[in-house]
Amino acid sequence: MALIKVLDPTAKRLEDNASPGPDAGVLAGKRIGFRLDQIWRCWDWISENWEQKFRDAGAEVSYWRSTNRSGEEGEEQARSLDAWLKTVDIVISGLANCGSCTGWTIRDAIAAANTGVPTVAVATKNFEDFAHELAARGGRSGLRVHVLPYPLNELSREEVEPVAEAYFEGLLTVMGASLTAEEKAA
Repeated sequence: MALIKVLDPTAKRLEDNASPGPDAGVLAGKRIGFRLDQIWRCWDWISENWEQKFRDAGAEVSYWRSTNRSGEEGEEQARSLDAWLKTVDIVISGLANCGSCTGWTIRDAIAAANTGVPTVAVATKNFEDFAHELAARGGRSGLRVHVLPYPLNELSREEVEPVAEAYFEGLLTVMGASLTAEEKAA
């Protein structure tokens, strides 16, 4: 009789970084990067709303959009992400709103966090647990995850705007950020 070895797909990594990483601190003068994807228009709208708030606080904002991630295009995307990460001080990676999107959002957030910059992944409520599970499996169980309500993409822009407004303060809290030095001192 032959013996087989069954691997446990729920095994935990031996090396894990349970730290959330550095706080974002005062945002004035910082370069904040939004990681976008191809399909979640609601995330584009929320990012645009938050971009204006960050600019009003004295931060610069840039975007990096994930596209095809396999083959030669995938290799170019990896190089492009690495180059972009060198231009930002803080990363907000989204949107974890489906299985593969959650995987890539968390993968890119882990890549950012591993560079030492304050990083937060953004997930919708239905994918919150999956986002945390993927972060742990990627060796960053402490990755910061900010949770938005679900569903979002089915909503109109007018319906998404109040969500962006309502969840901005929570984003700052998760990031360990403040808009001004006075807020930091308070």
